[in-house]
Amino acid sequence: MDKRLEAFGRLLTIMDELREQCPWDKKQTNESLRHLTIEETYELSDAILKNDNEEIKKELGDLFLHLVFYAKIGDEKKAFDVSDVLNGVCEKLISRHPHIYGDVAAKDEEEVKKNWEQLKLKEGGNKGVLSGVPTSMPSLVKAMRMQDKAAQVGFDWPSKDDVWEKVDEELQEFKEAEGIEKEEEFGDLLFSLVNYARWLKINPDDALEKTNRKFKYRFEAIESYAKSQGKQLEDMTLAEMDEVWEEAKKK
Repeated sequence: MDKRLEAFGRLLTIMDELREQCPWDKKQTNESLRHLTIEETYELSDAILKNDNEEIKKELGDLFLHLVFYAKIGDEKKAFDVSDVLNGVCEKLISRHPHIYGDVAAKDEEEVKKNWEQLKLKEGGNKGVLSGVPTSMPSLVKAMRMQDKAAQVGFDWPSKDDVWEKVDEELQEFKEAEGIEKEEEFGDLLFSLVNYARWLKINPDDALEKTNRKFKYRFEAIESYAKSQGKQLEDMTLAEMDEVWEEAKKK
């Protein structure tokens, strides 16, 4: 037997045993697993950003467990089982890759994405272009996905220079706004920056997370320095903090 199928069958068997015998596993529902699945997904994201293959492998295993768990619950409800799930995604992949499994030509990645979105619209009946973007998706990621989906049906700027002009326009409007309008204009500015990042093929969420990590590393260097000097952070001057910050940037 293919070792991949054997390993997957082993996981299914263990899931059956846990659901039948383990007090904790017996009690779980889709709702109780949901927040744990989100946590596992973020842990996988961290591992990917660190380029830690061992951690990626571990977190993928955790996610596989969750997916099998949901399929098991679906089977118990007589709603669907794991074979329905897997066959469903196989059929979707085949139908959305007509350049592989049909007679449609796709010369590059962008054409593949455009075909994908058009096929999704046909499958969705009266659903809108943006209907597939989850409401609970983090706002930065959601902005990128909505812009990308809209672009696939032709709603996009002619060039990145036009997008940058929009960024300049939104920045000026933010500077001039007052009161409650300030928040709205800040949102517009962020949205236009996300759009520009998309044109540059930069994932804004990844870019911001890398900056978060840099900030954390450099700020923790200030904390370590303060501790080594027997000081509290509040006792350091801004100039002292900035000096340590600059040293941390060099490392």
